[in-house]
Amino acid sequence: MDKTELKKRSKQLAVNTGWLCLKIPYNPVNKEYVSQLVRCSSSVGANYRAACRAKSKPDFINKLRIVEEELDESMYFFELLAEFNQEFKTELRNLYKEANELLSIIIASINTTIRNTEAEKQKEKLSKHLKS
Repeated sequence: MDKTELKKRSKQLAVNTGWLCLKIPYNPVNKEYVSQLVRCSSSVGANYRAACRAKSKPDFINKLRIVEEELDESMYFFELLAEFNQEFKTELRNLYKEANELLSIIIASINTTIRNTEAEKQKEKLSKHLKS
């Protein structure tokens, strides 16, 4: 999946979450959970966009780790809201699944970037050693 598609999917997660949250009844519990969910689900796309503008590979990895945390937090609040709002369980489950798919992609990206960075470091060491 390319960066453009991932940007679209992460934004759509926030939009779909926002629309669902508008339908959830207002009460003290839902108020807190919805507020947290809107915050963390919208942070996924914002932080992914920031990762795409990272200034270095370590910066990219750190920003992706924030995306990872925000996705995990979103999944937690999808679970909590489903416990208190059975009538929205299917929609919440679908959003949870999308967040989980995005989480898998982000974790794979982090791991790939780490592996590639390590391979580049080894290549540089070997190159320096051969020049000596």
